[in-house]
Amino acid sequence: MKPPARSSPATAGPTAAIGPRAGPVDALRALLDEPPAEAIAAPLLQRLRDAADTSPNVADEPRDPADVVRGMLRALQRLDADSDSLAAAILHTYPQLLAALGPKFEAEHPSIATLLDGQRASAQVWVLHAEQQGRSGSEGLRRLLLAIVRDMRVVPILLARQLARMQQAASLPEERRLALATLARDIHAPLANRLGIWQLKWELEDLAFRYLHPDTYRQIARLLDEKRGDRERYIEQVQQTLREALDAQGLAADIAGRPKHIYSIWKKMQRKQAPISELYDLRAVRILVDDVAACYAALGVVHATWTPIPSEFDDYIARPKRNDYRSLHTAVIGPEGKTLEVQIRTVEMHRQAELGVAAHWRYKEGSGGDAAFDRKIAWMRKLLEQADEGGADDAALARELDTELVEDRVYVLTPKGEVIDLPAGSTPLDFAYRVHTEVGHRCRGAKVDGRIVPLDHRLHSGDRVEIMTAKTGEPRRDWLIESNGFLASSRSREKVRNWFHRLDRERNETAGRELLDKELRRMGLLGTDLAPARERFSLASDGELYVLVGLGDVGPHQVGRLLQDHQRAQSAPAVTGTAPATQRPRRRSASKARDFTVQGLGNLLVQPARCCQPLPGEPIAGYLTRGRGVTVHRQGCATLQRLADKDPDRVLTVEWGASGGYEVDIEVLAVDRKWLLKEVTNVIAQANVNMGGIRSDSQHNRMRIRMRVKVEDFDQLTQLLGKLGAVPGVEHARRC
Repeated sequence: MKPPARSSPATAGPTAAIGPRAGPVDALRALLDEPPAEAIAAPLLQRLRDAADTSPNVADEPRDPADVVRGMLRALQRLDADSDSLAAAILHTYPQLLAALGPKFEAEHPSIATLLDGQRASAQVWVLHAEQQGRSGSEGLRRLLLAIVRDMRVVPILLARQLARMQQAASLPEERRLALATLARDIHAPLANRLGIWQLKWELEDLAFRYLHPDTYRQIARLLDEKRGDRERYIEQVQQTLREALDAQGLAADIAGRPKHIYSIWKKMQRKQAPISELYDLRAVRILVDDVAACYAALGVVHATWTPIPSEFDDYIARPKRNDYRSLHTAVIGPEGKTLEVQIRTVEMHRQAELGVAAHWRYKEGSGGDAAFDRKIAWMRKLLEQADEGGADDAALARELDTELVEDRVYVLTPKGEVIDLPAGSTPLDFAYRVHTEVGHRCRGAKVDGRIVPLDHRLHSGDRVEIMTAKTGEPRRDWLIESNGFLASSRSREKVRNWFHRLDRERNETAGRELLDKELRRMGLLGTDLAPARERFSLASDGELYVLVGLGDVGPHQVGRLLQDHQRAQSAPAVTGTAPATQRPRRRSASKARDFTVQGLGNLLVQPARCCQPLPGEPIAGYLTRGRGVTVHRQGCATLQRLADKDPDRVLTVEWGASGGYEVDIEVLAVDRKWLLKEVTNVIAQANVNMGGIRSDSQHNRMRIRMRVKVEDFDQLTQLLGKLGAVPGVEHARRC
């Protein structure tokens, strides 16, 4: 029910304020009184009206004139947009109205805030499209738009706004009109097509075609106009004949002439290289029936009435298109020997096709799509269907968005604005290899949005990435170590491996030995027999293992873990065998209970040994001291072995418990150079590791840096040491 009009003469009716002399505030007030705005929730609509009445500047600097806003709201009304979508569309157009609602408005209406953010973010795509100036890449921009829009309800708002702008574009300067039409052709019309919103798609395509190719548009329009009268009389005759034939068979049906749009006629003329007179579907009718059985019955009536053209029959009900488009298409030799196209479908099929649940965009655009992108399109169609049926509430839709649209691709930009798609979690190094293999090999640094970032920085959709390269260069082997996080794409890693595969065996073996020794030194396993690793990978010699490590086929951390597990299995019987034969249930010690669990004993002081500083994830054992409780050692600790040999009954079984972090001393040895300390501390900060102290000493052009850091577990320490070892000039990074 329409609320009573306010007493102000300027707003006495929905259109009273709209006239050549109406001011922007009057125009806004009138828009809020028109039927499309009445779909906004009553309390929210009243709040908008109150702000418009009490704030004199609410309509200052609108993004679009009132006529465009009116057209946008009417288009959204046709799509059954919800209350928040309509409100967000208005508030984005009138920023001062949003400001008048107060700073807490968006916090009070998070759904509207998300829709506003999406509309603001879309401006980035419009700017990039303008920068391309006709170059290819519109597909990437469409994907980028859907990636940066968190709430897909933004898309119908963008389509409706663009359609309204196109409808008013005739009065714009030519340059702006052409830019608007190009944007609609490249971005909005294909998106409307993919979402199956045919109502907006046809209008966007025809308007863009009219402005971009005015002569061709007028020529086709003139040819259609010349035949319009004959065509309309012919269609009326066909409808009458069909109606009588269907009634005779007891079939209830709705028969209508199917409008053919100028842009689609031109596309078909181009595709078939045929004049307009040879197109079958200029004369076309659509039959709507109640169920599928009636579709086939109506098809039988059509084929019994006129002679069918066998090559022009398609059954998309029995064999729907991959995107679920369903209908019967046939062409017959109709009255007067003229070709006639007939489409037959149920009312439900037609409703879905018109409102976007059936999207046959691949057929129309001739392009494929990936699974993640299809999920996003499918969710959008589902959203439209729920809105049409008055289904789920906003909260349910938001939850569904979180669970169904976990994007597994990111869309980033080159310095020239071209869109590059990468797997989620990709780094600037992945980007470099995606641009060109040689760019990846020579990559030495990167900037994201003008800011220098490390090569393991995680990229997000919309980032503009610039790669800094050396004139000559080669990839680094530590790029292949997965725990270092330099490469997320298997394709990028394969390019690096291929480069190293071309090197001679001796060079790969030497490099692999260096990588493995560095890792084993960090783990305290340097000098350990590599036989378990050779056996695990079916290798005949250590040299073969070094080659695999050098090529990146086997990670040094993988070998270290394997040796560590083997050592743990070997030492377990010796350690646990000394424990009492009958063990009481496990109890946590009174002190440091959150760090360790001691079997068989309780109420004892428990502390990590200073000699080896064990970390979570490492195999450990306890030693019961005289007067200082239980000290916890790494199982390979030389001190523990010496004590166990002397008094084996004091060795206890200990397990890790929960902890808030562990302090450990590490050492970095590197070539002394400018900014070394800054780069080292940056790596520690980016690894989210706290540093408790640092001491450096420089001698003979070498700098030795000792630091005390707090890590969560052994894995975090290993990753940190790997990243420190990758800093240019660092010779080793290890535990003290």
